[in-house]
Amino acid sequence: MDGYTRKFNVVGGESNTRETLNTVYDALRQKGYNPVNQIVGYILSEDPTYITNYNNARGLISRLDRDELLQELVSYYLNK
Repeated sequence: MDGYTRKFNVVGGESNTRETLNTVYDALRQKGYNPVNQIVGYILSEDPTYITNYNNARGLISRLDRDELLQELVSYYLNK
C-alpha cells in the first residue's frame, strides 16, 4: 500500500435509489418477509433471490449498483 487514502465516488441518483429501496422494502413486508434481513442478504451476496418478484421488486433492485445502494444506506444512517 502507498499510504494514501483513495477517494471513492459513486455516480447515481440518490432519490431514485431511495425510492427503489422503499418500494423493495414495502414489497418484502407485504409478502411477509423481514425486509431488513432480506435486503442485507441481497447486499452481502448479490443474490437476487433474496428479493421477492412481487411488484417487480427484484427487477428494480437489480438495476441498482450495489455501491449506490450502500452509499444511500450509510448516508441515511449517518444523517439521522
